[in-house]
Amino acid sequence: MTAVSAAERMAQLFIVGLWIFPMWSGRSLIGVEALPAHATFYGGSDASGTNNGACGYSNVLSMSFGTMTAALSAPLFKEGLACGACYKVRCTGSKIGGCIDNEIIVTATNFCPHGSEGGWCDGKPHFDMSQPAFSQIAKPVAGVVEVDYQKVSCARKGGMQFSLLGHTYFLQVLIFNVGGSGDVSAVKVRGGNGEWTPMTRSWGQLWQTGRVLDGQALSFSVTTSNGRTIVSNYIADSNWRYGQTFEGSQY
Repeated sequence: MTAVSAAERMAQLFIVGLWIFPMWSGRSLIGVEALPAHATFYGGSDASGTNNGACGYSNVLSMSFGTMTAALSAPLFKEGLACGACYKVRCTGSKIGGCIDNEIIVTATNFCPHGSEGGWCDGKPHFDMSQPAFSQIAKPVAGVVEVDYQKVSCARKGGMQFSLLGHTYFLQVLIFNVGGSGDVSAVKVRGGNGEWTPMTRSWGQLWQTGRVLDGQALSFSVTTSNGRTIVSNYIADSNWRYGQTFEGSQY
């Protein structure tokens, strides 16, 4: 075996490093590289017109999302699976030079359907943002801009929120203010010290069960798209009522 000098070995490591490093550069908090898309905005300058939508959130302006929200096209929305997910977005191109050198994080709270004005949501990645969010990365007069986006971890204050809706034979739970991955993929509910019951997705982040749980303390197990599960035990006591919202654990 031929001996290799220290200098030769350092040169080899340097070349290997140049080849490997690009594989790890430019990555988000969950290891996804920035991808290209387009962005527009909808609603008023105060985010009016963006307050609810296809994720089931009843009032995004009063929730943790505020005005930093976006409606996603079908390839990103994934029939509601992306509701609650966070994306870092930066403007990369505008025909009139409308980009602002800034990056923002928006939460997916609505769906931009096929056939929307301009056709931007027709089968390609697109963010239709609230105007306050769009205005932080581009001048509104730009209308539509090219962007790069990454799915990132959501930073939330306080615990997850569980709004109890429905009636005795149809418990529906809206889950919001979810940290970490943000997008809930599975939910279980438990009444008192009973067994865990899987809930089914109604639409967006509304989850339902036909199991009668009236008069029982409620616990929830929430799993997000990255596979992490958080259990919130006995967040509602046995005197809970439909229409109430309770705070649970957080990622």
